Amino acid sequence: MNHHKSILLPIFYLPPISWFAYFFQTDFSVKLEQQESFLKQTFRNRTEIYGANGKLTLSIPIQKPGRKKINEVQMSFAENWKAQHWKSIVSAYKNAPYFEYYQDELRKIYQLETENLMEFNLNGLQIILKILKSSVDYQLTQDYQFQSEDWDGRSFFSPKTDTNLSFDSYYQVFSDKGGFLKNLSILDLICNKGPESLTYIKKIKLIM
Repeated sequence: MNHHKSILLPIFYLPPISWFAYFFQTDFSVKLEQQESFLKQTFRNRTEIYGANGKLTLSIPIQKPGRKKINEVQMSFAENWKAQHWKSIVSAYKNAPYFEYYQDELRKIYQLETENLMEFNLNGLQIILKILKSSVDYQLTQDYQFQSEDWDGRSFFSPKTDTNLSFDSYYQVFSDKGGFLKNLSILDLICNKGPESLTYIKKIKLIM
C-alpha cells in the first residue's frame, strides 16, 4: 500500500460513500482525473439515492460526448433534470433527521449556472465538503497517464459492481421497508447521519 504517493480518483456526481473513504485517506495526497475520456454509465454523471421504492439512480443527460475528455463534456438541458433531481432528493430525504439543516446548502448544487459537467461535479463536491466541515487539498491531473504510479481509483467504483468494502449499517428513511442499502451517494449519509458522517467515512477500511 505504501509504495503509492497519491490517490487518483475520478470526478463524480455526488459520489458514493466509498469514494469519500479514499478521498479522506490522510496518508496520501489526492489527485482528481480531469484528462480521461468520458465514460458512460458510470458515476461521472449519475448518483444513487434511497427512494421510496428502493435504490434510485439520478442521471445527468450529456450532450453527445463522442470522444471527449471529462473536462470538455457538456450537460444537456433538453429536459429540466436539475428540477427533477432536486425533487427526487427532497422526496427521498425530507423525513431524514438532518435534511432540513442542510437543504439550503444542498439546493445550491442545482443553482450553479454552467454547462460543464466537471465544473458542476466539482462545485457539488465543494458544497459537500463545506457540509462535512472538512477540506482536502486536491490537485487536478495535468495530463492523462494510462498507467499511474498512484493508487488508481479511476475504474474502482462502478454502479455495476460492488467495491467489496464493508459498511456499517445506519438509519435510513426507508430501511424498515427496504432494508439497509450500502454505499449510496454521500447525500444519503449526510441526510441521515449529519455531523457523524465524517467519522463514519473515516472508519471504513480501505482495500488498496
